[in-house]
Amino acid sequence: MTFPDRVISGAVHYFRVHPDLWADRLARVAAMGLNTVETYVAWNFHSPAPGTYDFTGWRDLPRFVELAGEQGLQVLLRPGPYVCAEWDLGGLPAWLLRDPDLRLRCCDPAFLAAVDDYLDRLLPLVVPLQATRGGPIVAVQVENEYGSFGDDADYLRHVRDGLVGRGIDVPLFTSDGPGPDHLASGTLPGTLATVNFGSRVAEAFGELERFRPGEPKMCMELWHGWFDHWGERHHTRDPDEAAAVLEEILAAGGSVNLYMAHGGTSFGLWSGANLEAGHQPTVTSYDYDAPVGEAGEITEKFHAFRTVIGRYAHLPEREPPALPPRLAPQTLPVERWAPFGAASAAWGDAVHGTAPRWMEEVGSGRGLVLYRGSVLVPPGGGLLVLEDLADRAHVFADDRLVGVVDPAEAAAGIELAPRPDGAPARLELLVENRGRVNFGPGLGRDRKGVSAVRLGNRFVHGWQTVPIELDADGFTDAVAFGGEPAGEPVPTYAGVTVHVDAPADGFLALPGWGRGFVWLGGFLLGRYDEAGPQRTLYAPAPLWRAGANEVMVLEMAHVGERVELRDVSDLG
Repeated sequence: MTFPDRVISGAVHYFRVHPDLWADRLARVAAMGLNTVETYVAWNFHSPAPGTYDFTGWRDLPRFVELAGEQGLQVLLRPGPYVCAEWDLGGLPAWLLRDPDLRLRCCDPAFLAAVDDYLDRLLPLVVPLQATRGGPIVAVQVENEYGSFGDDADYLRHVRDGLVGRGIDVPLFTSDGPGPDHLASGTLPGTLATVNFGSRVAEAFGELERFRPGEPKMCMELWHGWFDHWGERHHTRDPDEAAAVLEEILAAGGSVNLYMAHGGTSFGLWSGANLEAGHQPTVTSYDYDAPVGEAGEITEKFHAFRTVIGRYAHLPEREPPALPPRLAPQTLPVERWAPFGAASAAWGDAVHGTAPRWMEEVGSGRGLVLYRGSVLVPPGGGLLVLEDLADRAHVFADDRLVGVVDPAEAAAGIELAPRPDGAPARLELLVENRGRVNFGPGLGRDRKGVSAVRLGNRFVHGWQTVPIELDADGFTDAVAFGGEPAGEPVPTYAGVTVHVDAPADGFLALPGWGRGFVWLGGFLLGRYDEAGPQRTLYAPAPLWRAGANEVMVLEMAHVGERVELRDVSDLG
């Protein structure tokens, strides 16, 4: 079969949109004039442990595909196994990192076995939804931007053959940067090659034509916006300038997939990270300056794109849905406080060993890991060194905070003084996973936690490793509130009650706070950080209920006095 003619598509990730809002967001992108919607499949979103899979509720991928079809949209499915997407570990399950010898995205037998199990679980659900069976899926991708990572052609063939052998019979495609090296390493004979870019259309399509003369030309990712890192600027792109690039693609007879049509939100702790200027964690919002905003906003870019699309395709007569209702603003003083240890009933079981264990080794995917040990500090004092810290640690000696350190500071050492009684000091190291690298050669090399602890040149042995899964179901139920906020910058829980008349969209802000995590009704919305650029967390209507709603904060630096409910977002 040949690739569908004139695909005008946009990316919407089901895993970044509350399932009660899938139909709304799909209706909005369809009203822009798209005839297709594209989604990745995030393997780790479905598989929390080896052999364990969930395709229900928020993870009901078939339902998302069916809803797209009901909106008259075709579907481009990009199941990976690697997807990037600024998603933790690029969509690969963290449990793969338990084996230090396993190599990702190549013909490592252990990795291939895991990939085969994933395809065995996923494909029976989507094969019936292919266009060849009357469904909306018109094409499926093999891996993702592999030419930017490796050159193991046998691995790419294994993934392709795995798709075909399990029943995928719609056209297959790859997507890569338009450079000749990317295309040579990331494509397969007989599989359509597509390219990803944000500008210079003639140059990109020219490179593709030289590599695959006469084949259809498609930009699988038109980067008309971008994602944000904590502590960096918020990215936007002029709507008219972005629309001009879209017009150039369509005028050249090409097909296109807008990345993103609706970006959504990396709720919880799913945001990934980059590793270019040190560790660069991605913010919770994935608004991406998309034509349909994070909370369903119809933007100026939406109208600019719709105008261009209308010159090359029939536009639907329907208008996009109205903006969903917003909650009225409120300022909410903090009502309850609790020390970090108040949630210990929700922590995982301690794993004992001579050395600290990686987070992944103790069955933890995201959140925090706590190390407990002891060290004898000589009379002259000493430097406590945390080896291979990823990503940030609170260091306590005898219950006193002695430092909050990043990897460079941890490697340089933290000054410890001896106890007056000459006894060993009790150590606690609380390490925060800020997101695994999702792109480039650092992929899979940032196991979270620490690999070893030294006092000077002497290794410290005898550790308990305690996983703390902040996004586990029921985690907030274990927090026993009581007392006052701590007088020093140590992790502290705070709680407020928000009363609303009826569920609607809202945005939570924490002015005056440092950095941490926010839950609404027990659901972890994501992270906040005074470093910005993101200042509000999107709290969609399906997470609220009429009456009292509990908001809980885990502050990791310095507490504030209030939480604000706003009716507009602030992404910087």
